[in-house]
Amino acid sequence: MTLPFEVGVVVRDLELMERFYCDVLGCRAGHRSRVPESIGGPAGLGGELVVVWLDVPSGGRVKLILPRSSPVAAPVPAVPTGRLGLSYLTFHLDDMDPVVAELRAVGARPLSEPAVVPARGRRISFWGDPEGNVVELVDERGPTRPGA
Repeated sequence: MTLPFEVGVVVRDLELMERFYCDVLGCRAGHRSRVPESIGGPAGLGGELVVVWLDVPSGGRVKLILPRSSPVAAPVPAVPTGRLGLSYLTFHLDDMDPVVAELRAVGARPLSEPAVVPARGRRISFWGDPEGNVVELVDERGPTRPGA
């Protein structure tokens, strides 16, 4: 591999999702590009697209992809592993508390209560983003307890 890993997320509202991943999770917008039908069609992407590359502070990129035709939304599964295929994006944080405090205000919803769970000396938290993609937050500040 020659560059950091990238993941593509198909979205309905590009501005909403860009704000979510940048303002809440700390990604930075890299560049934006229109992919014409002449490239998107033959490449198997379904036609014309707008793509925004978001740099993840720890490395890698999230590509937000807005198709010309509106995509069909998939509901957030009750359990992220309750379906085949890509299940969730994981973001490692120094401290998830400020992020968790902001998530509900921007349209995200926790997938469990309590929203933050101790797990093997870390804390984890799973959320549905404003369009139903599952996001896992992980930090190393969790209490260590037997069996956690």
